[in-house]
Amino acid sequence: MSDATPSAPASAAAAVPSAVPDHPKLSRLFRLQYETAQEAWVLLYPEGMVQLNASAAEILRRCDGQRHFDDIVAELQALFNVQGIREQVAALVQEGQRRGWID
Repeated sequence: MSDATPSAPASAAAAVPSAVPDHPKLSRLFRLQYETAQEAWVLLYPEGMVQLNASAAEILRRCDGQRHFDDIVAELQALFNVQGIREQVAALVQEGQRRGWID
């Protein structure tokens, strides 16, 4: 199991949003669900499971193909009462694309 996090090193954060999809969507090969036994959100797939931290779960829960990336960022900024998290959200979405979690 791995712990996913939306933060990225400062050097990676500078080179972000170019490949972020307008309407990120969780791949149909993965299922996001809350696991009571783990007390955490997880991504389930045929070969296993990825346990997510709270912020990664909140990001991926919004990757439904309906929300625009900018709306996801705005929702998260309101939820966590923070500003300036676009690069961190983009970094997680890009990592999700790299790992095949996000189409």
